[in-house]
Amino acid sequence: MTEARSLAAQPSRPYVLLCGLAMGAADVVPGVSGGSMAFILGIYATLLEAIAGFDLGLLKLMGQGRWAAAAARVRLGFLLPLLAGVAASVLLLVRPITWLYEDHPVFLFAFFFGLIVGSIVLIARQAHWGSSGLVAMAIGAAAALVFVTRVPVTMPHDPFTVFWSGAVAIMAMILPGISGSFLLLILGQYQHVMEAVKGLDLPTLLPFALGCVVGLLSFVRLLRWLLQRWHGQTVALLVGVMAGSLWKIWPFRTVLDSATNAKGKLVVLRDALAAPPDAGALVVALLLGALGVALVVGLEWLQQRVGVAEMGG
Repeated sequence: MTEARSLAAQPSRPYVLLCGLAMGAADVVPGVSGGSMAFILGIYATLLEAIAGFDLGLLKLMGQGRWAAAAARVRLGFLLPLLAGVAASVLLLVRPITWLYEDHPVFLFAFFFGLIVGSIVLIARQAHWGSSGLVAMAIGAAAALVFVTRVPVTMPHDPFTVFWSGAVAIMAMILPGISGSFLLLILGQYQHVMEAVKGLDLPTLLPFALGCVVGLLSFVRLLRWLLQRWHGQTVALLVGVMAGSLWKIWPFRTVLDSATNAKGKLVVLRDALAAPPDAGALVVALLLGALGVALVVGLEWLQQRVGVAEMGG
């Protein structure tokens, strides 16, 4: 799996649609990153390049009526099926995934624990493992561990707060290993935004979407520059972030502190790692984790087959 290949030959639209479905499903779950899916599936650099195309140069091309050049600048043939996949996945899966998150978190997080472990193994192959890479990985792991152990705060749900929460969360969503959904949970906005998605609450969704656009356009250029200048070290940093985030994905937990929100739902404020309650639960968790690893390996195999087919065609 190489990002160079994904830049050289744009993937087919059905494959990009599949990538969008995978990214949307991941981003719904607190603790799992859609950026990880993009990296695993070999479209990460293409995604960053497409987003970076939304700049003054694009406005100039549009002002000149050069629509084909403008579409090529933002890789519109790539972005449209990707965004369609993300949107379809979020709308279709937000209810079952939030139900699993609330009622069967062990099953959900056992699967995603395997998903992240498999992602780390695959993505680590692109990292630089000299002294600078190891330092970057340690910094990423420590930062992620501090991040995922923060206690959620109570925030208002006014449009301005929702706007800047979206701007901050989208920065996390584009990073492999950092979950924008979990950041929303930390900011006390996750349940509010998920309910807005399920109910198509436009007064909440519009400022959130605008915040996502602003945050994404401002952050992606920095990330793209880092990957271009220090690719191996940046990937090592991201691997560390993913490894540190595993603390939050561990399926067996003990609640230390909780509260009831305004809608009468229980919100966990602090928790800790716990051992499996019995052998049966451990076996189920291991099977679901293995399924997650197998899915990641299968997705990478599919990405390689698609890339080989396109290069041959």
